[in-house]
Amino acid sequence: MNHPIWTNFFRRPEPQVAKIARLWGDTLLFKGISQRALLQLAKTMHPRRYAAGDTVFKQDDRGAGAALILSGQVAVRSGNTTLAELSSGDFFGEVALAVDERRTADAIACEDTELVFFLRHELEEWIEQAPREGAQLGLNLALILGNRLRKANQMLARDHSES
Repeated sequence: MNHPIWTNFFRRPEPQVAKIARLWGDTLLFKGISQRALLQLAKTMHPRRYAAGDTVFKQDDRGAGAALILSGQVAVRSGNTTLAELSSGDFFGEVALAVDERRTADAIACEDTELVFFLRHELEEWIEQAPREGAQLGLNLALILGNRLRKANQMLARDHSES
């Protein structure tokens, strides 16, 4: 953290909606989506703060949407195995945008963390209003899920061959 005497007093903090739109825009999920659409979507999203150690969601909870990390760090775990440690600009829980299923892992804040949630019902409403951009997001989501499935298959094959 910067010392107060070295702070640029003339720099305004980035407005929350613009920050959310910028961070989502930097993800593969929103590749090819216009800045205008991102700003509109960001206005509908739900920011939430978690203290270190708080559970964001548990495995088998009903999934409602994806989360983007605005600040802080989140660990994604299954049992005693840490699957990923994510930080600002990373997102997780995107399977819930595609299907109404239970969560496949736990998500826990490793430090004080601020998230913003993009919920499935907001995605469905957006697709009705902007079908082309909604279709692009659907393709992006399929690519992300396909890549994760391929990596999981590679890990399983490697673990099986080492046994």
